[in-house]
Amino acid sequence: MINRVLIRIKVVQLLYSFLLTDNRFMLESQPLAPTKEKRFAYNLYLDMLILMIRISQRIEKRGGYLPLHDTRFIKKILADEKIKSLQMRFRQDQFPFERLVDSLAEEVKESGIYKNFQKNTSEAEDDQVWERIFNLIIYVNPALNAAISKRENFTIRGVERMKEMMSDTFKNFYASRDNISDAVNTLSVSMGKARELYFRLLLLPVELVNLRRDQLEENRNKYVPTDEDLNPNMRFVENQLVAAISEDPDMIEYVEENRLSWMAEDRQLLESILSTVMDSEVYRDYMRFPATDFQTDCDFWRDIFKYVILNDENFLEALETKSVFWNDDLDIISTFVLKTIRRFEEGCPGNRPVLPMYKDEEDAQFGVKLFSDVVKNKDVYRRYIDDSVVSEKWDSERLAFMDVVITMTALSEIVNFPKIPLVVSINEYIEIAKSYSTSKSGAFVNGLLYSISNKLREENKIRK
Repeated sequence: MINRVLIRIKVVQLLYSFLLTDNRFMLESQPLAPTKEKRFAYNLYLDMLILMIRISQRIEKRGGYLPLHDTRFIKKILADEKIKSLQMRFRQDQFPFERLVDSLAEEVKESGIYKNFQKNTSEAEDDQVWERIFNLIIYVNPALNAAISKRENFTIRGVERMKEMMSDTFKNFYASRDNISDAVNTLSVSMGKARELYFRLLLLPVELVNLRRDQLEENRNKYVPTDEDLNPNMRFVENQLVAAISEDPDMIEYVEENRLSWMAEDRQLLESILSTVMDSEVYRDYMRFPATDFQTDCDFWRDIFKYVILNDENFLEALETKSVFWNDDLDIISTFVLKTIRRFEEGCPGNRPVLPMYKDEEDAQFGVKLFSDVVKNKDVYRRYIDDSVVSEKWDSERLAFMDVVITMTALSEIVNFPKIPLVVSINEYIEIAKSYSTSKSGAFVNGLLYSISNKLREENKIRK
């Protein structure tokens, strides 16, 4: 039900807001107007980071695996240019705390912190292990503190400054991780809300029919009922498609588990929609037919959705207030509802007309993989874009940020999903650019993607 068209749109939208406020992990900067004490503190801070890297390289498991070296915190430190420079320097010069590395690594290896880390493979444990090692093992180590006290310009306040910088570094690391985790969770929630909208739209005919049935029953029980009250046209309430939807086991399960009910949530809205439906030409023609069958009943609800419900301003406003996700979802999800009506009409393999959330596990993971890869490799993809803009003599200063996000997402798909034909990926993101960016964005994104993909082919980075 949730296809890759919708997934791409959601990933692009989420990346746009995420990358605008991207909280990047960064090490502390060299202090401005540094005093001797501040220089001492900053150099000690960098040495503590190098010390943690050295410790991580000493703790090895069978097969040469370095569990602490493979943590996200160490990977982020190693990616920093200052650390890379220091690593190069210490290949020639002696690292100040080299003689302590083995003993500290042994202490870490025998600690409860490390043993718990080995047992628990969760992201939270991975993220927090180095802060615990630093605070409870490294920082309080007597031999290390004795070595620190002999350094030039040593002061207790300088050591405290170093500790504060380490604390800020861990906070920065957690914040950068939380943003990604929150964004991935938001993506999952957004997919779930799209699924909910699908079932809500399928439920609407059922509840409209139930409401109309209640009205007819009330009319029969009037003090002085008319002949029409006593003998109403029952075609609308006896619609065979609605009966099939209401009896579908997948439909029943989802509605009951999620407690969906238009009637309970907003009876007034339901009454307004029913009134709009009954005032429509589609309804009047349907009620005048000499006879109907299952196909006619399906045609009726297809037309009601297309020409009445999906054009009802009250209904559209109500959807907007119920979920921030549904404005952009409605066009695509409504096509799935119409497809589902067709499946009820024609029958389908296994008699399961209600569409599953995803076609397969590959589609289920598509959005998360796409989002995560763009975040991880955004600098690489941005470099491709900038290089292409320069080579094609476009004006890089006038690049709309949405165009950049759309192009980076397209590049991630082109590079990481070899089964998707190149032309499919390019065409999909051109359409997204036309809908969500500027009037010229479709042509611009098209030119960028073809230019970059040609270069990637030449470099043998893609083979399609």
